[in-house]
Amino acid sequence: MLERPDAVLATIPLLAVSGLVVRSAIAVTGVATGLLAAPLAPVGYLAALAFVFRELLVGPVAREAEA
Repeated sequence: MLERPDAVLATIPLLAVSGLVVRSAIAVTGVATGLLAAPLAPVGYLAALAFVFRELLVGPVAREAEA
């Protein structure tokens, strides 16, 4: 059974790689679209970082720290 900590740990690398996957998909499908896709690479890393901070500040860790 998949529990919340397992889902969180699985989501972090998926978010980190998602920007690179989207950028690669756009770059492969057309000519000169690499310039349009350039800012997409760091977006995945920022999304993973934001997810980690959200889990630490709002998730179960924060609720247990309050008690």
